[in-house]
Amino acid sequence: MTATVLRNICSVLILLWVAFGLVACGGFLPKSANNRHTQPLQASVVTALKAMGSSAGEAMVVRIFKKEKTLEVWKRTTAGQFRMFKSYEICAFSGVLGPKVKEGDRQSPEGFYTITPGLMNPKSNYYLSFNTGFPNKFDRAWGRTGSDLMVHGDCSSRGCYAMTDDGIAEIYALARESFKGGNPSFQLQIFPFKMSAVNLAAETTNQHLGFWKDIKEGYDLFELNKTPPVWDVCERQYVFNAPGGRILDAMGPCPVFTPSPSLVAKQQADEKAVVTQLALVEQQAKDAAAIKARGEAMTGAVSGLVGGIGNLFGGQPETVKPIISGKTAPVPYPRARWLLL
Repeated sequence: MTATVLRNICSVLILLWVAFGLVACGGFLPKSANNRHTQPLQASVVTALKAMGSSAGEAMVVRIFKKEKTLEVWKRTTAGQFRMFKSYEICAFSGVLGPKVKEGDRQSPEGFYTITPGLMNPKSNYYLSFNTGFPNKFDRAWGRTGSDLMVHGDCSSRGCYAMTDDGIAEIYALARESFKGGNPSFQLQIFPFKMSAVNLAAETTNQHLGFWKDIKEGYDLFELNKTPPVWDVCERQYVFNAPGGRILDAMGPCPVFTPSPSLVAKQQADEKAVVTQLALVEQQAKDAAAIKARGEAMTGAVSGLVGGIGNLFGGQPETVKPIISGKTAPVPYPRARWLLL
């Protein structure tokens, strides 16, 4: 074995040692590393998963909230339900609240998507990434267009959801290990915001409210059951946990089934909370207007009072003009003697 070959082997071993040392110490491989998609999960992540009753190979769910700029990773536990493992800050997303409609609108998608190994991109120009799967069955039913809508690194977005490189490296590794554990896919849920009464009440006039109420049912089911709902599309709308297990026609009629009592109760409670929130906001607006009106009235009254006082102590109306007669002023009478004593 020549000296050159030995030097090359040593160089490779040193690079591998440095790379895995970085991972062990909490760092991640640089973008130039061709094997960055295979870097193992940090020991602290594996320990945290074990502590919550899960493991790297268990099923996962990813939820994105635009307004809050957060991406949540949920993992299935030994109890069978999902618990939130970690929340990551989204560096940037494109557009405003609302779904993506057409290619080039610079909007980030919203809805329910199924991520398979084929949608993972280990050689991404943005460190690492996975495709959201847009347009999905719902999007196609509405004629929505767009391509290469990703969750990726580099902290820069043109219609995608951009994470830090460290963040996407960990999310990518969690997805990879979940696939290795025998899970064929994971569910990606993308919402405009947390579906609270306050957020919904603030958007009652938004053109997308009907769509948001549609995907809210999937949000509610996950909140109630802590398991991802099975989603499909019929009558050009999302339907969740439809009975029968058959694939639905996106343009055809929806099957008739009764939602669970817990879901109905939650939806009714939420509707009531939205009405209460709207009434509160309306009352606050009335109170603010009344305070403003009182303030303006008081300002006017004070201004008038100050003007009146000014006139009383030396001020005079503009219409009153002094008269100059040209006569000599009269000499005052001498004071009485007793006044001088």
